[in-house]
Amino acid sequence: MTDIEAVQETTGRRSREGRGAAARRASRSGGGAGPQQSYITRRIREYEVLDEEGLTLIEANADLVLEEIGIEFRDDAEALALWKAAGADVRGERVHFPKGLCRDLLKSAPPVFTWHARNPARSVEIGGKATVFAPVYGPPFVRDLEGNRRYATIEDFRNFVKLAYMAPSMHSSGGTVCEPVDVPVNKRHLDMVYSHIKYSDKPFMGSVTAPERAEDTVAMAKLVFGDDFVENNCVTLNLINANSPMVFDETMVGALKVYARHNQACVISPFILSGAMSPVTVAGTLTQILAEVLAGAAFTQLIRKGAPVLFGTFAASISMQSGAPTFGTPEPSLVSYGAAQLARRLGLPFRTGGSLCASKVPDAQAAHESANTLNMTLLAGTNFVLHAAGWLEGGLVSSYEKFMIDQDQLGMMQKMAEGVDLSENAQALDAIREVGPGSHYLGCAHTQANFQTAFYRSPLADNNSFEQWEVEGQKRIEERANALARSWLDHYEAPPLDAALDEALLAYIAGRKDSMPDAFT
Repeated sequence: MTDIEAVQETTGRRSREGRGAAARRASRSGGGAGPQQSYITRRIREYEVLDEEGLTLIEANADLVLEEIGIEFRDDAEALALWKAAGADVRGERVHFPKGLCRDLLKSAPPVFTWHARNPARSVEIGGKATVFAPVYGPPFVRDLEGNRRYATIEDFRNFVKLAYMAPSMHSSGGTVCEPVDVPVNKRHLDMVYSHIKYSDKPFMGSVTAPERAEDTVAMAKLVFGDDFVENNCVTLNLINANSPMVFDETMVGALKVYARHNQACVISPFILSGAMSPVTVAGTLTQILAEVLAGAAFTQLIRKGAPVLFGTFAASISMQSGAPTFGTPEPSLVSYGAAQLARRLGLPFRTGGSLCASKVPDAQAAHESANTLNMTLLAGTNFVLHAAGWLEGGLVSSYEKFMIDQDQLGMMQKMAEGVDLSENAQALDAIREVGPGSHYLGCAHTQANFQTAFYRSPLADNNSFEQWEVEGQKRIEERANALARSWLDHYEAPPLDAALDEALLAYIAGRKDSMPDAFT
């Protein structure tokens, strides 16, 4: 039997067996999601694009930027005073850093730490060989299960938290999975943090849109974990964007100070659209990113020595014709690969990447751009992956269908990260002896013993014959993703939450909401 004949025979047999692919896919997903997986411990090497000479050059250039040009810390007298006391040259709001100052301060930052979940079994490691996936962050719009593009609501927010909780390869419920515009701006963070606590037991991110909202996040976390535990352990990761080029504004610095003082992790992430917020070249962008991260990350250590901090970057390029952001292109991947190397040399955990695309719907463009970004993310050795699922339209839209397609890809990344199994079973010599020349492995004992776990089995991909696909409705992957999202939400069961704790959280939220009038700007 030839290879093609063997494949045809296998495909034909599947078609004859009751045409049950859809039922088997549903069975594999349990009507909802499969068994939860731990965070990834990578067993594959990181892909590196810079040699020692290149890394040394970028580091030297970043030192020149810090010393000669400086970084602005705007509208924050405390930050400027702390930098002056640490030995920096402060001129107005611009801080110039003596060579080596930031690196010396960062010696106290932990290279690896635990991000605790309210369910200890869901806690994750950040740093080293660990990779943690978190969903899309920040979009004001959703593309819902009826195909509508509209403003997000708090119900959408809860749904995405539920999907992230159920996704087997998602390790965090994330942060602002969408922006619920039906809740006042100054109060929505309370409902968002509560949703992460109520509808998931995975680690979650805090609010950074104002210092007082960061304080609310910490206060609610202390209700869950206890004061002492929060002050001595990381229970939230918090996204602190540099206002590139070379500015940290009052909002971000204010949130950073709150979280660092309470020993909560800050992800210092320059938000880079190369050609607009950084130079058009990879080397120039890496220089600026390193300078911004060094300044922001070192500042956390001025607030609290030993506070956890991540080297982050969000890297995209722009269309030089329209100015619109582009994703899945080579240059941002080179930036992220290089930034990961720089982070490892600093001894800091690294954040980048995800499943990024500019497409408006979950189509081939979305798939190609997201796959290009996600593969780079894993191979770079990223420790914390934001926007791992659900991102559409350059980050303006959270998509239910895209979320489901992306989380399937995350499962594949989990399998890829395991590397090559060299155990006696994996060597398969018994199978090779049994089959011998000219036969096939479909029915041998080794295949029968291992077939259920041998390959990643997608709950969404259709690998069956054309005839079977036709009989089952000729459904595209978006349609299958839509059905799976509805199934997960229909089968969702909330993780246990102590009734007294729930009551305390709701009382805190009510008190805070009553203390201020609604604001929608």
